[in-house]
Amino acid sequence: MQMKFSKRSDNLEPSVTLGASEKAKKLKAQGADVLSLTVGEPDFTTPSHIQEAAIEAIRSGKTSFYTPTAGIPQLRQAIVAYLKKYYGLTYDTSETMVTDGAKFALYTLFQAILDEGDEVIIPVPYWVSYGEQVKLAAGTPIFVEGKEENQFKVTAEQLEAVTNEHTKALILNSPSNPTGMIYSKEELEKIGEWAVQHDVLIVSDDIYGRLVYEDNEFTPIATLSEKIRRQTLIVNGVSKSYSMTGWRIGFVAGDQKLIKAMSDIASQSTSNSAAVSQYAAAEALNGPQDSVEEMRKAFEERMKRIYPLLLEIPGFKLQKPQGAFYFFPNVKETMELCGYEDVIEFCDALLNEAHVATVTGQGFGADENIRISYATDIRTLEEMVKRIKEFVEKKSQK
Repeated sequence: MQMKFSKRSDNLEPSVTLGASEKAKKLKAQGADVLSLTVGEPDFTTPSHIQEAAIEAIRSGKTSFYTPTAGIPQLRQAIVAYLKKYYGLTYDTSETMVTDGAKFALYTLFQAILDEGDEVIIPVPYWVSYGEQVKLAAGTPIFVEGKEENQFKVTAEQLEAVTNEHTKALILNSPSNPTGMIYSKEELEKIGEWAVQHDVLIVSDDIYGRLVYEDNEFTPIATLSEKIRRQTLIVNGVSKSYSMTGWRIGFVAGDQKLIKAMSDIASQSTSNSAAVSQYAAAEALNGPQDSVEEMRKAFEERMKRIYPLLLEIPGFKLQKPQGAFYFFPNVKETMELCGYEDVIEFCDALLNEAHVATVTGQGFGADENIRISYATDIRTLEEMVKRIKEFVEKKSQK
């Protein structure tokens, strides 16, 4: 049968992070000693008390039924308590929703708010799925460059310059994937005031909010004023802070009518998140938080150890990450030294010759950068630096 595919399918750009991960796995399966630093996946085991909560849910028969689309009451109550504790904000359970990972939260959001011609402002560099999800909802992504000299962050003035009657939302990710940069309270206040003035929804992707290092602070934009809070949808989840990527639980908090619209869309797609994962996530949010701090400290130690080593690689230019678990070096000079003009070609050479898997910055809107995840052990990271440095020095001598 000759199948004709939809335009949305044909126009969809595949995820560069997942693509890079698959390339690495394929080469590893052929026997190569590949160091994969591609996906944003903590290398820690899900904490034992969370595992036990899931096992108890299975044994007590709590997983043999469809749950409410917006999530089990226990988890929605846990979300409310979490936001009260870490944000100082009071939400009703009807203003929360559980989703299949934070990624699906974003997908249902755009399906709920966008019609053809509506625009969503996306700061560059951006997480790889933002623009594609907007396009899948018939919207138009409007990319605004966060200048490297401004720590890759956009300003309210830049947002004002692209605002028009079609502007529906702004995606704000702080700490950022891929850069690790954090917006200051003052920067967020100006952006929040701009959003309120123009009635633009702030989509606040806070998934890395608990992973902040040294003297830096994460300020949730929703906490700045009641007006800004009403203009904000908080997007979060348990994947990064609790090492639960495979459990696929995200959550949102915001306007009750918006939550209802998103829930209606989810009811006709996934129906609900897996019951066992929801009980585990409730324990993650309600239970001991020691493991979160232990993982945060480990990521911070890795960042502090590897950051100066990366700066020793010829041509590498790199800003010190403030949060998340990614390095995002500018490798333009490195590519020139090695004789490469294209960042994809450079990443492929690193994989095939040095057996180091990184992610091209092109998928994040940055043609001169690569992303390196430090969500892995110190020994692997040190070996990664050693291999890249040797690769660059060898290539630059030719």
